Amino acid sequence: MRILGFQKLTLLDYPGKVACTVFIGGCNFRCPFCHNADLVLNPNVQPAIPEEKVFETLKKRQGILEGVCITGGEPTIFPELKNFLKKIKERGFAIKLDTNGYKPEMIAELVKEDLIDYVAMDIKNSPLKYAETVGLGELDITQIQKSIDFLKQGSIDYEFRTTIVRELHTPEDVHKIARWLSGCKRYFLQSYQESKRVINPIFTSYDKAELEQLRDAIIAHVPNVEIRGV
Repeated sequence: MRILGFQKLTLLDYPGKVACTVFIGGCNFRCPFCHNADLVLNPNVQPAIPEEKVFETLKKRQGILEGVCITGGEPTIFPELKNFLKKIKERGFAIKLDTNGYKPEMIAELVKEDLIDYVAMDIKNSPLKYAETVGLGELDITQIQKSIDFLKQGSIDYEFRTTIVRELHTPEDVHKIARWLSGCKRYFLQSYQESKRVINPIFTSYDKAELEQLRDAIIAHVPNVEIRGV
């Protein structure tokens, strides 16, 4: 795996667990509001962290760390992900996977082989605005639908989440997403964090009161909806 970042301790990334976070370089999307721009746009010129460094930390913190978060970029586009997760599992850690959901077959395979314990899937926007929001001219939305359907079956613990950007997400878009995800286990509205380090730093965020209004408006479709990041 091409590991381009490693956070040795997090109390936020893995719900209910003390964890570390591994950042994988490379992505098949180009979301203009992405905060990991270097991981997405220039993964091959970033200094890589050897896998051994990760496993050394896991060994040292055995009994302190409970889980490992795998994020990116987009981890599921790499065939070698499976072997990397096996090595983590052999050391007794739970694994949370962050994914854009475009590789449903990989997600299903990892679940079947008991290599992940929790999935956080980004829902970028309502279906008709998906390609635009992920920075692509075209997108096969059926791949996203397959991942949504698979996770909603309940084979693994999961959450859906959307980073809400004022210029990309109207209240009606959020309503459409909620109807799309209706009946899902857990959904988060994430506050966009304004930054010059995103791929295209032209976006702004909703304030807390506005996010609360959006949450209250969609509870009928997704009863377990929460706000994150404000």
